[in-house]
Parts: sequence; C-alpha cells; structure tokens
Amino acid sequence: MVDTGAVLEKLWGVEAGLGWQGKHTNLIAPGAGSWFFLGELVSDLDLDPDGPPLIDRCGSCTRCLDACPTQAFPEPYVLDSRRCISYLTIEHRGDIPEEMRAPMGDWVFGCDVCQEVCPWNGDLPSGDPPLSQTTAVPELGELMRMDRATFAQCFAGTAVRRTGWSRLLRNVAVALGNSGDSRAVGPLREALAIPDPLIQEHARWALDRLASTLAEARSEAPGCSS
Repeated sequence: MVDTGAVLEKLWGVEAGLGWQGKHTNLIAPGAGSWFFLGELVSDLDLDPDGPPLIDRCGSCTRCLDACPTQAFPEPYVLDSRRCISYLTIEHRGDIPEEMRAPMGDWVFGCDVCQEVCPWNGDLPSGDPPLSQTTAVPELGELMRMDRATFAQCFAGTAVRRTGWSRLLRNVAVALGNSGDSRAVGPLREALAIPDPLIQEHARWALDRLASTLAEARSEAPGCSS
C-alpha cells in the first residue's frame, strides 16, 4: 500500500527506525526530509526493525506551526485535520466551514506549507506541486468553467481525481472569492447556474466576499471618501 490504506504508517515508520515524527506530524528521515510517501507491505512474517527509533531532532523549531495558514496545529505534534487545507480541499466531502474559507486563501488542492518551511527539507525537491498560490485568477476562472468531462480528461491519472469535479469547483470558488480580483466575478456568476448545490453555495459565498473586498478597496483608494 502507498497512501491508500487506513494504517498508522507514520507511527510504524518511527518504530521501524526510518525517522521521527516532526511537529508537523509528518515523518522526517535524515537526508530525505519529509518529501516522500510511506509504503507498506503487509505480511504475516515476524520482522525485526533495522535499528532503534531515531530521536526527535526538531528541537525548539516551530516554523511549521507558525506558518500554517489555518492554524491547524493546536500544539506541537498534534494536527487538527478539520482545519488542515489539505484535508479540506481533498478529503472533506461537504461544505467547507465558513470560518475556514478566508484563511484558505487561494489554495485549491493540497497545501504543504508546513513541509515547505521545514529546515529538514532544505533544498530537497518536493513532490508534485499542489494547485496553490501559483495559480493566477484567469487560470482559476477556466477551472471554474470546467465541466465533468473536461475534468475527467484533464486530471486523468493524477491525484486531483480523488477530490472529484464538484469538490474541486467548490475549492476554486473559495479561491476566487479570496482573490480580491474583479475578474473572478464573471466565472463565479456563471457557476451559480451549475446544477450542483455544493458549487452554488460556495460561489454565492465567494461573490459576497469578493464584493465586500472590492468595496473596501475602493473606499480606501486615494480620492475616495470613507
């Protein structure tokens, strides 16, 4: 199994001597950081670990905890998945809680900020980049206009297929609402006509947030009265 089974793979990795579980809860392996998947071979053989568990070497560092956009770490080594952007954009099936939408910024699929700032990752190459803050508003607008067939074609063979068409557009709507860009209004208004309650609800929220943000920006512009 690789990222497919409900097993305590990080704990097993620690017990096997592969690394230690960092404050961001991911397994950190010397020389590899945390940019890797853990794989499991299920067997009925009795196997000895390669060596004793490695000691925790996070020290006093709190970069991962401090950088989390949604403050998903109530304390070191504890992740509240209900606040985790990766969980909310990939695994969560229903409405994204309203209090989480603005802190999500313009992340659309995944996050990994906690790993990006981890000193143990340093200059190590990451895995496939998430659909994230490198995605410009016009590109997000095209995603918002994507139908089911186009979604299936564009993301065939990728991890994005896991979230599904409806939830991806839900995420895109939130990202557009947080963009502060007037070009997002058109795609969001069109999304209101999509016969999917999940997409419609998040598009309405996004339009309301965008209207408020744009109005505030106009009021603060030079020459405008408050």
